[in-house]
Amino acid sequence: MTSMASTPSWPRLLLAAALTLTSAAGLHAAPQAASAKPAAAPSSQVAWLSARDPGDVDAAMARAKAARQPLLLYWGATWCPPCNRLKAQLFNRQDFAALTRGLVALHVDGDRPAAQKISARFGVSGYPTLLLLSSDGQELTRIPGEVEPEQVLPLLQLGLAGGRGVRAVLADARADKPLSAGDWRLLAFFSWETDASDEQRILVPKAERSALLARLAARADSQPAAGAEVATRLWLKAIAARGEGDVAKAGWTPDATLTARVEKLLADPVQSRLHASVLTSEAADLLKGLGVEDNPGVPLAVAMDAALTRLQSDPGFARADRMDALIARLALARRGQAKDVLQPQLPEPLVRGALDQVARDDREIRDGHERQAVITAAAYALGQAGRWAESDTLLKSNLARSHSPYYLMSQLGSNARKQGRTAEALDWYAQSYDKAVGPATRLQWGNGFLTALVDLAPKDTLRIDQTAQRLLADAATDGAAFEGRSGRSLQRANTKLVAWSSSAPEAAAAVQRWHSRLAAMCTQLPAREADQRQACQALVKPAAPTAAAVPAPTKG
Repeated sequence: MTSMASTPSWPRLLLAAALTLTSAAGLHAAPQAASAKPAAAPSSQVAWLSARDPGDVDAAMARAKAARQPLLLYWGATWCPPCNRLKAQLFNRQDFAALTRGLVALHVDGDRPAAQKISARFGVSGYPTLLLLSSDGQELTRIPGEVEPEQVLPLLQLGLAGGRGVRAVLADARADKPLSAGDWRLLAFFSWETDASDEQRILVPKAERSALLARLAARADSQPAAGAEVATRLWLKAIAARGEGDVAKAGWTPDATLTARVEKLLADPVQSRLHASVLTSEAADLLKGLGVEDNPGVPLAVAMDAALTRLQSDPGFARADRMDALIARLALARRGQAKDVLQPQLPEPLVRGALDQVARDDREIRDGHERQAVITAAAYALGQAGRWAESDTLLKSNLARSHSPYYLMSQLGSNARKQGRTAEALDWYAQSYDKAVGPATRLQWGNGFLTALVDLAPKDTLRIDQTAQRLLADAATDGAAFEGRSGRSLQRANTKLVAWSSSAPEAAAAVQRWHSRLAAMCTQLPAREADQRQACQALVKPAAPTAAAVPAPTKG
C-alpha cells in the first residue's frame, strides 16, 4: 500500500491557507476556522460559498445565472497536499481574489455528507479539481492544479469575458475551424489529467490524448492566433502523454525537429521557467515520449537535469515548486534502475542538496498548510534518494504540526513496508485509520489499512475481519458510501477480500460475514437511492454461496 496521495505524481502537489466568510443566496456558511474537521473555506480573501448538499449547488448556480457571472467550483479535501498547495499559491493571491469578485466561487469539500453525489454531477474525482462554468452551467474549462498562477488568471479572465466552453472549442479544433487566441489558450491549459471521471462527460479517452494533443500542437504552430507559448505547451503535453502510456500505441512519433525544439527550450531559462509545471511534473515522461533511453548521461537527459537544477534553485519559485524540481531530478537520476530499489545509485551532490533543501524547508516553513504540502513531498523525496531514516524522522517530527497527521502516518507505513518492517507498517496504517477524519476520508484510509492487512498479514483473520466490519460501520454513517470516492474505496476493499477468501476456510467465513452485512445495508438504502443500492448490490454478487451463519473467529 502506498501513501494516500491524491494524484499519481508527487510533483503535482499544491499548498494552502484557510479562513471563512459568511455565505449568501441561502447557502450554508463555512466553519469559522481551519481545523481537522472538513469544509473550512479555502481562503479568507475570497467569498467562498460552501456546498453541504446538492441544493447548495443549485443555489450557487442560480446566483451565477441571475448575476450573469461564471461559477468557479473547487473540489478538494482537508488532508490533500495538492489542495493545500493550491490554497497557498493561488487562492491567497490578491489578484486572484480581485478576479473572483466577478464570479461565484463555490467550495465542495469531499467529506461533506453529499459531496460524492455532487462529484458525480460534475464528473470530478481526483483532488483537487477546479471547474470554471458559464452562468448557464456549461463547463468552460478544468484548470490544472499544478499550473502557475500567472497562467490560471488568464483562464479565469476568459470565463469572465464570456468565453466558449472547452467542448465546443475542441469540436471546432477537430474540424479545423478557426480558433481565437482565447480558444487556443483554453486547450493548451486544460487539465487533461483531471478530465471527467465518467464516459459520457470525458473529452478525450486517455489512449487517444497524446495523438490529439500532437495534432493540435502541429496546427497551433501554423496559427498566429495560437502563439508560440500555446504551441509549445501543447507539444510538451503531447510528448508527456505519449511517454505516460504505451509509446507504440500513441499514434504518432516525434521527429528530430521536435527533439531539437525541446533541447532549445531546456537551454533557455526564460522558456523553461514559463513551462516549469510541465517540466517538473512530467520530466521522465517527456524523455520517454521523445524516445530517450533510460540513461541519465544521454545529452537530452543532461539538459533536462540542468533546466530542473535552475528551477530548483530559483528564488522566485515557491518552496513546493522547488521541491517538485528536486523530485523530478531524483526521478531522472533513478532512470534505468529498478523502480523499487531502496538504495539507488545517485550523484552525491544531488543527495546532499536534497538533504539541505529539506532541512531548510522544515526549518523555515511557518504556514501549517504549506507544511502539509511541502513536508509530505520532502519525505517522499528523501525516500527516492534512499535516505529512509531521514524520511521517517521528518515525518515523525511533523506529526504534531500537521492538521491531517493521518496522511503522514500513512507515509510512515509505506516507508516501513518498503523496508520490510511489517509490524511497524501495520501499526502506522492502523494509527492513520484511527486518526482519519471525514466520511470519505475514513473509508479511503480504512481501505488502505485493510489492504495492508491482507497483503502483509493474510493469516491474521481476526484482525482482518474486525477491520472489515469496522469499515462497514463507517460506511453505515456515510449517506453516500456507495458513490464517488467512497464507493471506489468499498469496491477496492471488496475486491481485496474476495481474492483473500480463497486462502483459508476462516477467510471465506469472514468474507461471508462481510457480504451478509453488505446485503443488509443494501436493503436499508432508501428507494430514492437507486444508484447507490445498485452499486451496493454489485459488491454482494461475488459472495460465496449462502450458508448457515458462521460465528466470528475468536482470539484462541
